[in-house]
Amino acid sequence: MEDIKELFELVPEDEIRGRISRFQERMVARGVDFSLILQNVDIFYFTGTLQKGYLCIPADREPLFLVQRDWRRAQQESPLNIEKMGSIKELLSFITSMGLSEKQRVGLELDVLPVTLFLRLQGFLGERDFVDVSADVLRCRARKSPFEIEQIKKSGKIVEHVLSTVREHCREGMAEVELDALLQAEGRKAGHQGWLRMRGLNQEMSNICLLAGKSAAFPSFGDTPLRGYGATHAIAQGASHRKIGRNEPIIIDYGGGYNGYTTDETRTFVIGRLDEEFERAYEVACRILQFCEDHAREGVNGRELYQQSVDIVSKYGLEEYFMGYGDGKVKFIGHGLGLEINEIPVIADGRDEILEEGMVFAFEPKFVFPDQGAVAVEVDYIVRKDGVERTAGFPTDIVYL
Repeated sequence: MEDIKELFELVPEDEIRGRISRFQERMVARGVDFSLILQNVDIFYFTGTLQKGYLCIPADREPLFLVQRDWRRAQQESPLNIEKMGSIKELLSFITSMGLSEKQRVGLELDVLPVTLFLRLQGFLGERDFVDVSADVLRCRARKSPFEIEQIKKSGKIVEHVLSTVREHCREGMAEVELDALLQAEGRKAGHQGWLRMRGLNQEMSNICLLAGKSAAFPSFGDTPLRGYGATHAIAQGASHRKIGRNEPIIIDYGGGYNGYTTDETRTFVIGRLDEEFERAYEVACRILQFCEDHAREGVNGRELYQQSVDIVSKYGLEEYFMGYGDGKVKFIGHGLGLEINEIPVIADGRDEILEEGMVFAFEPKFVFPDQGAVAVEVDYIVRKDGVERTAGFPTDIVYL
């Protein structure tokens, strides 16, 4: 087998050990004896590899990764102890060999674990006290290490590159999906991993959402202010075959991806000029963005950032269109970033979320005008003790093509 280390920038062993240690501290605090990690992204976070299996993390000893496929690749990519496991029926014997057979409190990621698989685990492991540790996993993942920040900044460079090529590709009369495809190719050539991951049931999203004119105001199912027609009603979001027109806002919401880590930035483009209503709303969006840059830092409550943003919008009489309109409004203005695009912190109405150094979040003031279109800007920030640092440097002004 070819040496993986020559192809990829693997997660350092001390990084993996530190993540597991922090999670074990949380397990001890909650009285959890051992946890079984099953979800792909969480497995990657704690092991450094993305192979199918069960990661068993005891509270007081070394973890063991039980790999169903492919254990040989897992051994190349992960520093942890790895054993080959065939069927889930073997799980109990491995747990027994680890000295955990008498341990009763078992942690599981109950936010993503299918009920059928939970019932199977319950059947094989017997009567135990199953505890939801998903919040503990996400809290560990929320504060990024210097290694993770480096990956995120490399993801941000891909975003910068893609947005910088819009001018050479975008033409009046071309279909949204055509421009979408050209920008997707630019991202892949620049090193984009080609995937964007979200957590939760029915959470689906392409790594680019490209909407022109009325497309950006068209309703659909996604928990986002901008949805679009989609290429088909079976997808029902994102770029469509609608033609891009002159003097209408073109929204490009692009998710970078490098070494597993996601970034998420949005800019507004236009061929020609925008109506005064759109330009005024964009100016307000930039004021909100500036407020975030001036006030966000370690110790700030995300709820206050949200409420202050709403107050700015109210001052200019644009509440009706902020973060969607009508039933399509969303109650957040920011979300965490990392291995998934919907991580902690969530900057939202009524949600106390204290910013901590090392958190990374996207801040996205957007205005949607029914039957007309939308304007939007979204920027990613790293939380520092005395402020925030951008992950990418593409300008936030409207881009006139």
